[in-house]
Amino acid sequence: MGYYGYGMSPYGYGMFYDPTYILIIIAAGLSLWASATVRSTYQRYSSVRCMSGITGAQAAEEILRAHGIYDVRIEHIGGNLTDHFDPRDKVVRLSDATYNSTSVAAIGVAAHEIGHVLQHEEGYLPIRIRGSLVPAANIGSRLGLPLVILGFFLGANSTLVPIGIALFTLSVLFHVVTLPVELDASHRALVALDQRGLLQPDEIPISRKVLRAAAMTYVAAAAGSIIQLLRLILISKSSNGRRR
Repeated sequence: MGYYGYGMSPYGYGMFYDPTYILIIIAAGLSLWASATVRSTYQRYSSVRCMSGITGAQAAEEILRAHGIYDVRIEHIGGNLTDHFDPRDKVVRLSDATYNSTSVAAIGVAAHEIGHVLQHEEGYLPIRIRGSLVPAANIGSRLGLPLVILGFFLGANSTLVPIGIALFTLSVLFHVVTLPVELDASHRALVALDQRGLLQPDEIPISRKVLRAAAMTYVAAAAGSIIQLLRLILISKSSNGRRR
């Protein structure tokens, strides 16, 4: 027997049947589609060598210097597409697929990370909001779902379910705020590449395709978190309705 009798779900549906599972399937499908898109797009254009012949690391250095930024380091990091900017250490870490590569795809990815540097230098509001949400979002992502599940097991008088949902909402907000941050970094990257002549006019659209595909992973993450939140709310309302 399950905790709720004969395998029933905690929110009032029959044995092994939960219509909100469709939301999980949708979220998983979005995530798989986004990951497959960015991998296939990057692989397609990673063999297209840029006309200037510069590497991702060189392009990143050039954009930094053009903006008068000399206190941010460019470092190599292992892995594939593990590129990121660490504002605490003021270092841009470029992956194996980016650091020494002369492909149009690598140049775009490197410039995107420098876009984040420019956001921090400028005090770009969305990235400041995202930074302030990090501690709360970490707590929400770690404790939100466990508290909701524990609340359902404890029963009708548990206040853990709304607390868990509230905490998980903080994680959702982080994903939502991340979208404009990533899209703006890509826009800054393309502008810098064009202005500095690091990519030719016919190479810019290729780099835009790579960055657009990468942005889809953030869109999928935000959509997935919103869908999960919606599912938790539906489950909670169904459970409250049964208790009443």
